[in-house]
Amino acid sequence: MKKIILMIPLALAVSNSVHASSDNPWYVGARAGASFLTNMDDAVTSVTQIEDTNFAGGVFAGYQVTPWFALETGYTHLGNAKLNNRQGSYESQVADVVTKFSFSATSHLDIYAKAGAFYYDWNAIGSGVESNDNGWAPTAGAGLEYFINKNLSARLEYQYYNDVGGPDIQFAGLGFAYHWGNSTPDIAPKPVYVDQVTVTTLEVLKLSVPFDFDSSTITKTDTDKLSPFELRLNEQGAAKVYVIGHTDDKGSKTYNQNLSLKRAQSVADALRQHSSLDDTRIIVEGRGELEPVASNNTKEGRAQNRRVDIISPSIDVETVTQVIAE
Repeated sequence: MKKIILMIPLALAVSNSVHASSDNPWYVGARAGASFLTNMDDAVTSVTQIEDTNFAGGVFAGYQVTPWFALETGYTHLGNAKLNNRQGSYESQVADVVTKFSFSATSHLDIYAKAGAFYYDWNAIGSGVESNDNGWAPTAGAGLEYFINKNLSARLEYQYYNDVGGPDIQFAGLGFAYHWGNSTPDIAPKPVYVDQVTVTTLEVLKLSVPFDFDSSTITKTDTDKLSPFELRLNEQGAAKVYVIGHTDDKGSKTYNQNLSLKRAQSVADALRQHSSLDDTRIIVEGRGELEPVASNNTKEGRAQNRRVDIISPSIDVETVTQVIAE
């Protein structure tokens, strides 16, 4: 009957863990090994010799409070030691409650120590030997725990049971544990990104800069009007600007051709003053008096013809952004 009573707390703990959800911190396990008896009671050793090494095994359950701290309870049958020449045996069993402290040596291996108390029940039965006892006593242990995968671990363990009704008993063995709480979580698939190309068309830029009669000097006011062209040239590597100089029909065609080129060059120099642009992106031309926009027969018309036309053609700009593939 005593064996059944010892198993009730453990059975309840295991039952609760089995019915817990898959994300709970419970674990259960079993262990087997050898027990070693020392400091036997004189009532036994005075009348018989006893086999001090025996097979032992048990089960346990635990609750992982933190990654390094757990609470465990377990039952261990520490063996039936034969009483030589007495046709009897010494039987001991324990149920313990311990705290377990772990240190991660590697990603798979933990070193742990545990300490707590145990309730024991033992009896010696044989010819001329009748002795039994039960009660509480302290216990401590240490071991290595190797995680085979996220749910299964193997233990190499030593545990010391102090004063099991007289004798001290040491356990050494191998165990296995199943951990519910370490199941692999559902991981959302890593998103796949693709390049999305957006094409934006920048409209043509146009500006006409007037010049005084027989002058190739651009005014400060007109220089300030060149900002949109400077911005496009600096931001868009494929952009170009055409600078075309013109004159009225006063003077010779050769003179007017040279003057129109000087006017265009003056504007081009103004465009370059705030940046180091490739000369191939600013195209300078002089067309003299060949392309009037008004009549040269009037003062107003000639003023309109003394000009430099600045043109930056429309350009398609591609913008590449990464988006999640559908």
